[in-house]
Amino acid sequence: MTIKISIDCMGGDHGPSVTVHAALSFVDHEPDAELILVGREEAIHAELKKLKRVGHPRISVIHASEVVAMDDSIEVALRRKKDSSMRLAINLVKLGAAHACVSAGNTGALMAVSRYVLKTIPGIHRPAICGIIPNQKNAPTYMLDLGANVDCEPQHLYQFALMGSVLVAAMEGIARPTIGLLNVGEEDIKGNDLVKRTAALLRADHDRGAINFYGNVEGNDIFQGTTDIVVCDGFVGNVTLKASEGLGRFVKNVLAAELRSSPLNMLGALLARGALKAISRRINPSRYNGASLLGLRGLVFKSHGSADKYGYEWAIKRAYDAAKNDVLSRISLTIASMMPQTDILPLVGDTVLVIDLIEQKSA
Repeated sequence: MTIKISIDCMGGDHGPSVTVHAALSFVDHEPDAELILVGREEAIHAELKKLKRVGHPRISVIHASEVVAMDDSIEVALRRKKDSSMRLAINLVKLGAAHACVSAGNTGALMAVSRYVLKTIPGIHRPAICGIIPNQKNAPTYMLDLGANVDCEPQHLYQFALMGSVLVAAMEGIARPTIGLLNVGEEDIKGNDLVKRTAALLRADHDRGAINFYGNVEGNDIFQGTTDIVVCDGFVGNVTLKASEGLGRFVKNVLAAELRSSPLNMLGALLARGALKAISRRINPSRYNGASLLGLRGLVFKSHGSADKYGYEWAIKRAYDAAKNDVLSRISLTIASMMPQTDILPLVGDTVLVIDLIEQKSA
């Protein structure tokens, strides 16, 4: 089966100079992949010509006259830029012309446009951003939500856990992935009302064998790999992600500075060159690029805006793997079987409410 992926070539800090190169590299390694490059045609063709790859049989180009900038508001992305590369790439998923979409564009705009165009899976209250963080077991820890929903209710976190469980089962081949609920302590008596009520919902499903709920986990458990999945609201998730990225850069810069600080240290670095390269490769954030927007009626993956060609190619690979493993259908079936009578909860205090207000204005 050929997996077709639409690429928002204009999104991110670098645009076609990264996205087109990554797309070509990926399609060369995946004979079952077909990529649709969406963006300003002249810019895309310039990169294809530079690489002497014009006319690639599994690469097609769709022109988009507009670009969603990294600082564009949700309203601008939704109402004023209807011919943007981001929107057209997502439209291809809605029309069935692509199995998944990848973009490095403005996160808020990407979530808003994706939700507006694709809508949510029946029974899902809010989409969530699920990303990957490396752990000590040399395996991924899947974490959600990473910023789509600042204010959550227990039912939202519960649904995040279900979607994350399906995603990990499909992507990692783990039959019953473990789910941890991020808290200030492992004990059941600790945490706020949101965490306690969410834990009760997850524990009930665990007791009847529907999911594998480990229980409460703390921040250090994310990197220890205590559970396959860590669930939290978008506020906590985004702060954790940004703090982790900052710490990673800090450690890397300090280590590099110290290794260059004296001839003896430089000699030590030379002797440990192999180990240092292995460490760098293991914790390289580019290897974990590509967060999934779960809960939509279509697969959308968000690349880091500053991703290089190597990192962006990983985001394309995650989208490809999700489509190949039929993640969308599996999430839909899980939600339908576990919450057949779910009603939509009030949406307040976050991006979702803004989207709804804009949709009402557009009607």
